[in-house]
Amino acid sequence: MRHEKSCGAIVYRRFHGNIEILLIRHINSGHWSFPKGHMEPGETEVETAIREIREETSIDVIIDATFRETVSYSPKRDTQKVVVYFIGKAKNYDYVPQAEEISEIRWVDIGHAANMLTYENDKNIVLKARNILKST
Repeated sequence: MRHEKSCGAIVYRRFHGNIEILLIRHINSGHWSFPKGHMEPGETEVETAIREIREETSIDVIIDATFRETVSYSPKRDTQKVVVYFIGKAKNYDYVPQAEEISEIRWVDIGHAANMLTYENDKNIVLKARNILKST
């Protein structure tokens, strides 16, 4: 069994009194989710999340590591993958999709994000993040 680990974040901004989060659409599968990617040797989870978000979207973030949610699944028959998600506050709002991986990026009201997200695990995480962000 092969083990993989990725890290990312629910990237948010406050816009006209609302909380919006950044969703990405993957080129290969067409599914909507959060920016994330594989850990590189010597990186911490937070460093991976920051790097991957910047690579995929050109957005810099401030990570809140007190919010840490994990998702486990098997993308291939002999592979177990763990993804760690944090909350990340966007420092800039203009995005540039990573051409090789991302077909589309959108800022979406956090209350509507669950309607766009493809996977149940992601929908559950966005609900948890929403509760944290609404109280701050």
